[in-house]
Amino acid sequence: MKNLKLSKEEAQLLEAAEAGELASILTENRKKELVAAAKDTVRKDKRINIRISNRDLRAIQLKAYEEGIPYQTLVSSIIHKYISGSLKDILVNKNK
Repeated sequence: MKNLKLSKEEAQLLEAAEAGELASILTENRKKELVAAAKDTVRKDKRINIRISNRDLRAIQLKAYEEGIPYQTLVSSIIHKYISGSLKDILVNKNK
C-alpha cells in the first residue's frame, strides 16, 4: 500500500482501520433496509412491449450473441445505463 497517494486524513483512517480501532455502526434494521433496497434494484419484475424495426432487432441480437448474453438482457442493460447517465455517445466528440 506504499504506492497509494492518500491525503493526511485518508492515511489516518487507513491506519485506524488496520489497527482495528474502527467499529461498524450498522444496525440490524439498517442492514435489512439496505439488503431490501439492493434486491429491489436488481429485481426485474416489470415487463414492457415495444415495437422496433427488424433491422434493429437483428443488430441487437447479433451484439448480444457476440457478448454471450440474451438480447433481452442487453436491451435492459442499455436502458439502465441510459437512465443512470452512464451510457456514453462515442460519436459526440468525433465531430469536434
